Amino acid sequence: MRGESLKPQLIAIDGPVAAGKSSVGSLLASKLNFVFFDTGMMYRAFTWKAISLSISLEDESTLSQLASETTFDFSPSQGGNFSFLVNGEDISSRLLSPEVEGKVSLISRFAGIRQAMVSKQRMLAQRGRVVMAGRDIGTVVLPWAELKIFLVASVEERANRRYSELVARRETADFAAVLAELKKRDGIDSHRAISPLRPAEDALTIDTEKLTLQQVVDKIYALAIDR
Repeated sequence: MRGESLKPQLIAIDGPVAAGKSSVGSLLASKLNFVFFDTGMMYRAFTWKAISLSISLEDESTLSQLASETTFDFSPSQGGNFSFLVNGEDISSRLLSPEVEGKVSLISRFAGIRQAMVSKQRMLAQRGRVVMAGRDIGTVVLPWAELKIFLVASVEERANRRYSELVARRETADFAAVLAELKKRDGIDSHRAISPLRPAEDALTIDTEKLTLQQVVDKIYALAIDR
């Protein structure tokens, strides 16, 4: 296959909430015959675990210890997606719950948790031929990735995408509330002291607002095969 001879073995895709990282990354990985891994789901999984154990989200010491002791993995599932496993348990259906959505940024701001997560993410990347998406992949997790992409879109466009996702899942949704939540998340992600959201110096920025999903995927694919 053409993908067999591609030079980049690691592709990093970063960007703010609802910029299209997961959708783009999943389709791109499928087209390249790579594995796709969404690190945001790892933070969501850990948030779910902390909530399920009734651990205070302000208890950095306990949370950091728990993060270091927790195992994360994934396995392919239908539709090009993957099932997310925490200590061997598939918790994929719980990762998009409103409770997790509202608290994941609180979890991800702690240095001890991020250190544990970065270590586990790098271990997963050692498998090679990986498209990894997140908010600090090109800057912190895989700064040596051969191809780094930073996806952007206006907060209004991203809120509209997230709202449409919620409606499609038949969940109760209010556009104003979704927009406010994204603005809050952007503020936390961009101004946190540890691994703030920003493009790597050698990342290629792609504005997804006026492009279709397939156009974004094709653009990155072309960049990959030219390397």
